[in-house]
Amino acid sequence: MAGLFITFEGGEGSGKTTQLKALLTHLRSLDRDVLETRDPGGTAIGNQVRGLLLDSENARMAALAELFLYEASRAQLVQEVIRPALAVGRIVLCDRFTDSTVAYQGYGRGLDRDLIGRLNHLAANGLRPDLTLLLDLDPAVGLARVNKRLTDSRLRRDRLEDERLEFHQRVQAGYRALAAEEPGRLMVLDAARGILEIEGQIRRQVEGLLAAEVGRPAARPRVG
Repeated sequence: MAGLFITFEGGEGSGKTTQLKALLTHLRSLDRDVLETRDPGGTAIGNQVRGLLLDSENARMAALAELFLYEASRAQLVQEVIRPALAVGRIVLCDRFTDSTVAYQGYGRGLDRDLIGRLNHLAANGLRPDLTLLLDLDPAVGLARVNKRLTDSRLRRDRLEDERLEFHQRVQAGYRALAAEEPGRLMVLDAARGILEIEGQIRRQVEGLLAAEVGRPAARPRVG
């Protein structure tokens, strides 16, 4: 029994987390067994690593140290959460995965992308998403969204949100390069469109994938 692994990617403020939660709610309304997780994080160990990575006090973190921390969190997540869920046929929705590391540490930080590819493969134990939903947005617009959200909630920017615009532009270029390399896996969505329009695009894509997986029409919503 094989599960389905779907990841959500995008720059800061792109709305990927909002769309993940909308899809989660929709799939559960169809009686699907769905697990939500995030990378970095998703485990007790991973959440501690996530705290180190996003803490703005760690502004002097070396790029290689950052890379290794992401991979360490991912290795724990795959072993403890993702692979066991897929093994029993669950659908796994993950907020970021290996593509983020290529975009942020490869294109954003300028680290060797061949090295990143090898480390991603090792940490993920060869696991690759069945579908990656990439929310593409002008980084200036995304950062403005982040600033508004943080102002409203009186929170401060995390270490990556605090990077210069040029960094986020390189990240976007990285994501677009990945989408060009693997158009069959990465579905690019214009994140400047309305939330409900994007949600509809994602639903149609995922339901089509599920129907193809089981060789029957997509499931209908539960009544009552």
